[in-house]
Amino acid sequence: MMKMMKNGLRALSGAGVCLALAGCVSCKTGDDPVMGNWSADLPYESGRAGSFIFSRGVDGVPKAVVLYRWASPVEVKDLVVDGNRFAFNHPYGYRYEGVVLGDRMIARLAPRDGKTGRLKEAWLPFRGWRNPEPEEGVRTEDARLGEPIDLLKDGLDGWETMNPKAKFGWRFKDGVLSSQLGEPPKGSWTNGGANIRTKRADFFDFNLEYDVRVPKGANSGVYLRGRFECQVVDSYGQKPDCHSMGAYYGRVAPRVAAEKPAGEWQHVSVTIYKGRITTWLNGVKIIDNAKLVGVTGGAIDADLYKTGPIYLQGDHSDADYRNMILRPAL
Repeated sequence: MMKMMKNGLRALSGAGVCLALAGCVSCKTGDDPVMGNWSADLPYESGRAGSFIFSRGVDGVPKAVVLYRWASPVEVKDLVVDGNRFAFNHPYGYRYEGVVLGDRMIARLAPRDGKTGRLKEAWLPFRGWRNPEPEEGVRTEDARLGEPIDLLKDGLDGWETMNPKAKFGWRFKDGVLSSQLGEPPKGSWTNGGANIRTKRADFFDFNLEYDVRVPKGANSGVYLRGRFECQVVDSYGQKPDCHSMGAYYGRVAPRVAAEKPAGEWQHVSVTIYKGRITTWLNGVKIIDNAKLVGVTGGAIDADLYKTGPIYLQGDHSDADYRNMILRPAL
């Protein structure tokens, strides 16, 4: 496997994708340059956000938590690191190989046959960058908040679809913004509906409060800055995990179960501030000052430190939103 990695990375270096970093001979790489938190711009027309967290356990064995475009981050079991080079096989059926040059990553991926190990298609090159660690000693409750912005004041006029080809099932009536396309067909994860986002995309640190209501078995989500999903789902009566109501999706699970049954209005208050997130659900603190370690599946991109919109998920099932108030941090 090590030989395969080195040979593959030699080919990668000759493929032209590292031309932008060809002169970076003095980049500081350290003793273990691959380790750290990385974001990536994956080689697709949409769903380009990727995330890699490389670390070593107490036994020194390298490990990785990887987000591939959609769904949740997964742990990779076969990460191999050789100096500033790395390689692994993603559980979704992709081979990754890359090289780190300072705070930049040059890498590639390709679909892989799980039985034979052979690549099924050509390599796709992509680039990534190292993320700085969030500032220590920060508490979200330290944020000073500005004047409230009513995101539903103008109804749907303040929002836009994220996929013009998708079915637009959003309606605004009596102060309630609703996605009304019903459940996905049997055997499908999507009802073909459109996600929507605020036309304003200059939000960074803020507190967002809203009421949300979902039918039984429903799944939606609120993306903060378009990158960090605060999960909306019918998970009443279930043990909390990182996919439960109010979770920092796929990253941080609620500390306790505080959701209400399907069909009831629920209140969420979530604050992101200086790389931290705190979430209250129905008056109960369920996430306390957790680090924003990476974007979540479906993010608009993988930039942890860029402004962005609020976006609502409408491609899974129905959901109702009201009283959506954002207060920017000063």
